[in-house]
Amino acid sequence: MARALYIHWPFCLAKCPYCDFNSHVRNAVEIDLWRDGLIRDMRHEAALASGEPLESIFFGGGTPSLMPPALVEALLREAESLWGFAPGIEITLEANPSSVEAGNFAVLAQAGINRVSLGLQALDDETLRFLGRLHDAREGIAALETAQKAFRRVSFDLIYARPGQGPDAWREELERALSFGTGHLSLYQLTIEPGTRFATLVRQGHLTPLDDDEAADLFTLTREITAAAGLPAYEISNHAAPGEESRHNLTYWRYRDYCGIGPGAHGRRRGIATTRHKKPENWLAAMERQGHGIAEQRLLTLSEQASEALLMGLRLAEGIDLTELSSRFSLPPAALIDEGRFDFHARQGLCRREGSRIVVTEAGMLLLDALLGELVPAELVAA
Repeated sequence: MARALYIHWPFCLAKCPYCDFNSHVRNAVEIDLWRDGLIRDMRHEAALASGEPLESIFFGGGTPSLMPPALVEALLREAESLWGFAPGIEITLEANPSSVEAGNFAVLAQAGINRVSLGLQALDDETLRFLGRLHDAREGIAALETAQKAFRRVSFDLIYARPGQGPDAWREELERALSFGTGHLSLYQLTIEPGTRFATLVRQGHLTPLDDDEAADLFTLTREITAAAGLPAYEISNHAAPGEESRHNLTYWRYRDYCGIGPGAHGRRRGIATTRHKKPENWLAAMERQGHGIAEQRLLTLSEQASEALLMGLRLAEGIDLTELSSRFSLPPAALIDEGRFDFHARQGLCRREGSRIVVTEAGMLLLDALLGELVPAELVAA
């Protein structure tokens, strides 16, 4: 049963040059139309995946902090009536740190939001301009202070491994970020995604990404500094004090069911993968035509589900429990992990066993993508 709900708000004021998320810029948004559409999409999912109260809700985007607080409140009220809320439910909203959006934080907290994730991305004006952000550093830090007063739990994002960034500069920025005292940080290396403005600049020779060795050094430094500060990495890019981990994102990484509504949202329920129409106008047309926004839904084989669970779970510091996955997907443990390759990489210090658990080590996290290709049997991935 789904115990998590993802709500996608696809609109932004501008498209950042590094962003490949499903975000769109529009001159106007008909709020009543979107409220009715999101509620209908939610009701469709609840009819197929209800029965247990929600443990988490996540408003992602796009820029959900552009949503009127009354819309957020209406969606939460509907979700509670459809599923019910578990005690201590985590309700997160992604927000841009502009002064206008920060002005809504207190009202959003009253509406039910109890955790906010701020897209600071950097702490200096020059880098923020490079990243195409609309806020400056002073505005961002002021929004963070406002968020900490309004919400019990606050996280923020930073992007590092930027062109020309050295370890001293990153150490200074990261230590300043840690000084703000949030219990959670999402620290992402800058990647050049196909179809983005940055990808065009790289192709044209106007932007040179940091080389792999330098980026690896910054990754290692990041994990050392955050661990020493009491916010160790619990996932490859996410760091938290004990108990401050994002419970919603843990649902994905532990491969539990969740419902996703709104344009481009993905979901997993009872072995079925769902994908909504990405373009806002296409999603609205689907809502009018069929009463939900689903563009595709497909029953995954047990091998496909096991493969996804492994690829997601090995991102976590806790790793995966082979015995639990074997029982869950009716596959022998030997079918889940290439034992020969595992033993080889374990001797290299890249992974290890902890009872029935398989864990990627600190050294292995540096090579995670390649390591996953080695550990997860090809026949499982291809099944």
